[in-house]
Amino acid sequence: MLSFRALSLATLSVLAAQPALAAKGGVPTVVVDIAPLQGLVASVMGDLGEPHLLIPTGASPHDYALRPSDSQSLSGADLVVWVGPGLSSFLVKPLETLASKAESLEMEDVKGVTLLHYRDLDGEDEDDHDHDHEDHDHEDHADNDHAEDHAQDEGHGHHHHVGDVDPHMWLAPDNGLALISAVETALSDLDPAHAATYAANAESTRARISTLKSWMEGQLKPVADKHFMVFHDAYQYLETLGGPKAVGALTLSPEVAPGAKHLSEIRERLSTQDVSCVFAEPQFPTALVDQVIEGTSARGAVLDPLGASIPVGAGHYEATLRNLTETLVDCLSGK
Repeated sequence: MLSFRALSLATLSVLAAQPALAAKGGVPTVVVDIAPLQGLVASVMGDLGEPHLLIPTGASPHDYALRPSDSQSLSGADLVVWVGPGLSSFLVKPLETLASKAESLEMEDVKGVTLLHYRDLDGEDEDDHDHDHEDHDHEDHADNDHAEDHAQDEGHGHHHHVGDVDPHMWLAPDNGLALISAVETALSDLDPAHAATYAANAESTRARISTLKSWMEGQLKPVADKHFMVFHDAYQYLETLGGPKAVGALTLSPEVAPGAKHLSEIRERLSTQDVSCVFAEPQFPTALVDQVIEGTSARGAVLDPLGASIPVGAGHYEATLRNLTETLVDCLSGK
């Protein structure tokens, strides 16, 4: 027969092993990888809770390492919302270990999210690889999940990514709308008592994103014939709104510096392709962009796909897309 002390310890062990949902009184504990997605989740949760953000604003998911506090948050999570291994590869193993009891909502797998394959902006004909749409059966994507090769050719910057899907999918407002619906469903399944609140919050968030999409299209249309270059190719989802197109990238992998030959080719194309702007990103040094545009007529500016300067929480997603649009339009129109 178990002693009272042994029985108490066994009971405490069982209680400690219960998911965080029970301790929270029904409201799920949610962890999100990047700030724009955290903003969408926060909008759906409203006053019921604040999702934990893993990657601080200003940091890059390409080389992020979990902190002890992140590990603790993952261990207590009921739901993890993340872009997928193409962007946050550091999360693959922790999801299997630390957050093995949590539901995983991967944006790359959300129904209704349009995926684009990686393209090559090194000077090949854009029609050869222009906007390959993938409508979410993921048969070919699953075959090379988690397979990564960081080899890069110095001259041309060719890089093999995790799978062939460009992971910057949150930059298309329609994809944001699809994620909102998926988050609403996931939260309601975990917490049926607050399903009506999640539904109402999701509906108002979708209305704001739809209005934002229309505004973005109107802003981008007047500069649709302009050309720009980027630090790395993260903006083809934004280009689906009918605005200007990127015609070059300084590097196809943010973790690997481009070679001298590639930079020389980029400088030559600044004039031959009538490039108005070259955009850096706040997560990476701007010296490379300054070096490339020196002595040319191209202007330099900073595009921020992660909203590094925007407060975390509800509204972050909208503010990030609005700032991206304004920065792009202002530079291309010479403001």
